[in-house]
Amino acid sequence: MIQVRKMKAEIISVGTELILGHVVNTNASYISRSMAEIGIDILYHSAVGDNEERISDSLHRALKRSDIIITTGGLGPTVDDITLAAIAKTINRKLVFNKAIAEKIKDYFRKKHIPFIKASFRQAYIPEGSLWLKNAVGTAPSLIIQCEDGQKFIVCLPGPPREVTTILENELIPYFKKHIKTQGLIKSRLIKLIGLSEVSVDSKIKDILKLERPTTVGIYTNPGEVHIKITAKAGNEKECGENIKKIEKVVRKRLSKFIYGVDNENLEGVVVDLLIKSKNTLGIAESCTGGLVTHRITNISGSSNCFKMGIVAYGNDAKIAHLGVSRALITRYGTVSKPVAIAMAKGIKKAANTKIGIGITGIAGPTGATKTKPVGLVHIALVSDKKKMSKKCFFLGKREDTKFLASQAALELIWMHLKK
Repeated sequence: MIQVRKMKAEIISVGTELILGHVVNTNASYISRSMAEIGIDILYHSAVGDNEERISDSLHRALKRSDIIITTGGLGPTVDDITLAAIAKTINRKLVFNKAIAEKIKDYFRKKHIPFIKASFRQAYIPEGSLWLKNAVGTAPSLIIQCEDGQKFIVCLPGPPREVTTILENELIPYFKKHIKTQGLIKSRLIKLIGLSEVSVDSKIKDILKLERPTTVGIYTNPGEVHIKITAKAGNEKECGENIKKIEKVVRKRLSKFIYGVDNENLEGVVVDLLIKSKNTLGIAESCTGGLVTHRITNISGSSNCFKMGIVAYGNDAKIAHLGVSRALITRYGTVSKPVAIAMAKGIKKAANTKIGIGITGIAGPTGATKTKPVGLVHIALVSDKKKMSKKCFFLGKREDTKFLASQAALELIWMHLKK
């Protein structure tokens, strides 16, 4: 085990697509959070294109100032995947053929029932002395390379975020916990709120936002919700947890009405859980959201226990034919109106034979606005056996923004109806 000391680490993200802005680098954010939680501080982020000389220069610089260098990308089977060649050159090691990795690659093709491509064997050539970390969801080899008498590590991770997440959770973090003894660790708690703006949240917890280390609090906005992040640094996990718990108690006392979940929970997951626990069933009639609310609900495992039917009634004829919306109602109030949203909710509730029906109608834009009904106007209704609720929303942004925010508002309406 490496002796107890403060480990300095950095991330080098490889890929011309990152430099050109064609791909957002979510890997660096995820890796930084994950390392902080086990006491490894990420001090530098850098990105470099698919050029062997520039990758090597970045590695030389990193080895002078950091104990752990984590690279992402450039591990694929194509000629521009040159990260391992650059690493081998930098630390003066040969690339050697690894039979176990080669067999894993062939097995991947067999399981996918696709013809094996011999060029994929390029991924089986790794710097000598590397420790192979298994990649359960791809073919790119993930490696740990110890250098400078075992006091420094180069970690090679693939580029696809799904592979990075899997390897970190199943392989890399357990390895570091076993082999590296660090000074302290950092833990965070994310408290998720809906129904309040960032400014409103700030006004209610202004005093605790001024807290300084070792426990700090921050506010982060996300589409349709606000997150409060409590971060604690301490010598062990128990101490971190106790420090976070004290602050979380204060936050919950002031904002409990608006807190729907924590950490990795999402709104659709919480809604599905509430529907199942309350023995409620749900039908959704969508127009401007185009099935997005249904999509989010059915992304949750077990949603078949509560969700029964979704209809995308985009045009007026579909609303009339499949949801029983009156043509006279549409003529009188317009397609985008509270009465039509309520009629859609009633129609889907009846058609699906559910306890709750949701109706959504709006103008996603950029066209379709009138003098009295602007782009971004959305009406959402909920009808249950005992209750009828509706909300009128005005959203700003592109078409996709309006669709997502409308789906978020619909889920929020269901949450408000179900929460005790």
